[in-house]
Amino acid sequence: MRNWLLALLGATLLHGCTPSGPPRLSGDYRAVGELLVATRPDAISYRTEANGETTGFEHDLLQALGNRLGVPVRFIVYPDARKALDAVLQGETHLAAAGLGRNERLPLRWSSALREVEYVVAARDDAPALDEENDLAGHAIGVRRGSLAAEALEDIRRRVPGIKVRHPVRSDDQQLLEMVAKGELELAATDRLHFALAARFFPNLALARKLPIKSSIAWALPAQGSDGLAEEVESFLADARNNGLLARMGDRYFGHIRRLEQEDVSAFLSRIRERLPAFRRHFHDAQAVTGIDWRMLAALAYQESQWDPLATSRTGVRGMMMLTEDTADRMGVDDRLNPRASIIGGARYFALLREQLPDEVAEPDRSWMALAAYNLGMGHFNSARQVARGLGKDISAWLDIKEVLPLLSKPAYASRLKSGPARGGEAVITAENVRSYFEILSRFEAPYVPPLEPPKFKLPALRLGPRPKPTPPPSEVAPEMAEAGQGLRVRGEAED
Repeated sequence: MRNWLLALLGATLLHGCTPSGPPRLSGDYRAVGELLVATRPDAISYRTEANGETTGFEHDLLQALGNRLGVPVRFIVYPDARKALDAVLQGETHLAAAGLGRNERLPLRWSSALREVEYVVAARDDAPALDEENDLAGHAIGVRRGSLAAEALEDIRRRVPGIKVRHPVRSDDQQLLEMVAKGELELAATDRLHFALAARFFPNLALARKLPIKSSIAWALPAQGSDGLAEEVESFLADARNNGLLARMGDRYFGHIRRLEQEDVSAFLSRIRERLPAFRRHFHDAQAVTGIDWRMLAALAYQESQWDPLATSRTGVRGMMMLTEDTADRMGVDDRLNPRASIIGGARYFALLREQLPDEVAEPDRSWMALAAYNLGMGHFNSARQVARGLGKDISAWLDIKEVLPLLSKPAYASRLKSGPARGGEAVITAENVRSYFEILSRFEAPYVPPLEPPKFKLPALRLGPRPKPTPPPSEVAPEMAEAGQGLRVRGEAED
């Protein structure tokens, strides 16, 4: 660590580490007119989605900080955490936010904790056991350069000289874990959250052993800052803890990632290969109809039926999207066991539920709530919102709603609700599982790009009420009624 610190300070005195980085700041964030933040690519803190949008736990928190300060936030991306920290030391940015473990040995000022972290060594599930520290001898361990996990390995290497520490070039935690899963690297040192994230994509990963350190993720600011930014940051984070913003951001990005078991992920990955190809085009068409990402619809269908078009539950819901008879009628689905009809009908129903939510419910919480309503029914879901309001919860936030949904099965609450009791806990599980399945599909399946000329197919008309009863044969109808019925048809049939 000492050698790294000396090198870092030497670089600080000589020159900047990022050729395209900004010049030395000429003033505080108010004078500059924007908050400059040094960051790095990271699956949790700062990432770029397939559509080019930048998101992430710290990204979103900093956007909220910028709104509070009244200035836009400009993220300057560095290849690793060391260079992001160096940008602060050289005065190139106002702060660094890059999944940084708080390190008091650096000449920086740290914010209070955003989240706590534990560090681990990951291996393949068929690797030999590493019960004792000495078992690490002779093994190669990949680790992100400049991380606290790297420091811990250096300390262990003093006690166990046979350890081989590797720093693969330009590899973040997720890339290191993928290398382990594919057999390209023996072991990787990372934190528990990054491990849990990677294990959803690579179920053959296993926790080999804990590292003897704990820390917290924090933001790094200049040690001698005099512009009041550090105080503004602390005030913002204190309020974010008190008003639930920090908890909601955490839930948005990693509150669901430990829901699936290893065998669940393995089965899902297998069915992506074996079952999904037969239905992919139907999900594409469902996206063309509703505008909803086909991978979200496929994730919902998997949660409902494991992509079995003949699935039937004990309660009578059937088909790929497990529609009730009433919902199928409303969506114009005449055959629930027809996979295409079920997929498009279920997609339209999900879109309808999403549209019915109040305008103040923003994405992605809007979609998570619609998933819960898909499982529960909008009547029961609105009852949950009613309970949440009575408990002083934020009814526009998924985190608050999912804490309330399990209460619908408790007599003390259900007896006061017009809709009666409901299995709200199952709705939470549905929404959280679909979130994970969607993220897995987003990693392994390409987005659907609609053709320049949209597909030509007619949709059955939505029925606002239950399916009309069939007209009895003429012999069973009074002559005056039969004559009055000439020219009438059941809504939706002539359009098919």
